[in-house]
Amino acid sequence: MTDPLSESPLAAQLKDEQARRKRLSEMDLERPPETRVITVSNQKGGVGKTTSTVNLAAALADHGFNVLVIDIDPQGNASTGLGIPHSAETDSIYDVLINDLSFADVVADCPDVDRLSVVPATIHLAGAEIELVSLVAREQRLHRALEEYFQHREQNGLERLDYVFIDCPPSLGLLTVNAFVAAKEVLIPIQCEYYALEGLSQLLNNISMIQKHLNPVLKVSTILLTMYDARTNLAAQVVEEVKEHFPTEVLETKIPRSVRIAEAPSYQQSVISYDRSSTGALAYLEAAAELVQRG
Repeated sequence: MTDPLSESPLAAQLKDEQARRKRLSEMDLERPPETRVITVSNQKGGVGKTTSTVNLAAALADHGFNVLVIDIDPQGNASTGLGIPHSAETDSIYDVLINDLSFADVVADCPDVDRLSVVPATIHLAGAEIELVSLVAREQRLHRALEEYFQHREQNGLERLDYVFIDCPPSLGLLTVNAFVAAKEVLIPIQCEYYALEGLSQLLNNISMIQKHLNPVLKVSTILLTMYDARTNLAAQVVEEVKEHFPTEVLETKIPRSVRIAEAPSYQQSVISYDRSSTGALAYLEAAAELVQRG
């Protein structure tokens, strides 16, 4: 007689997750030949931009890569999500951009993820857009500071960084322009909801302008689908629509709606640290592996 439990949706899900974890553990992920600098951007709020920055960075560090997160969102949510202090008195990315401090002076190690460090954001960044206007080479300040930090690491015998993620504010001002100029790749999180592609043309136009005038090597390399609910027709429709627009950029891995992913920031942790056994953690570990393989 067949065990009814073995045919239940829960049993099928557990079996599927077990197989996915086994596949992950058997993967041989190679270091990129040079540091990949990836700006995570979408001016539309609530799409999982910071959540994806934090969790992809933590997942890549978990896979054994050296990762740096640069938080240039005045809200400082990426700093919070990785347990990095960012009170007004903290030396931060603001001091790098405006006061010419070096990254080495402000970088902090993530307390619960090895190989992951963070350049925090503080509330001072809220006024940085205005202060940047009058500065020399205002669009290149982040790029130059990052290049100097790479040299600093090399000169001091530190291992090369494999991945740098820049978490942008949900706007297209000078902070985001700095992020685009400093990076070679753009990762765009898109939520599987109504109006998923709304406002995206504006973002792509801005990236095109940056390519033309400031950073010709910049490209949209990765689209990550977030808040995916396999039970709804809408999610499937959105996936098809996004793949139609970005046939080669969309990751196969989709990030599901997940209570654990939503809870983790309130504990100042990534979902990988907060609940490694959760579906959400598994999805980000898979997305990170896919990002590496596509490199």
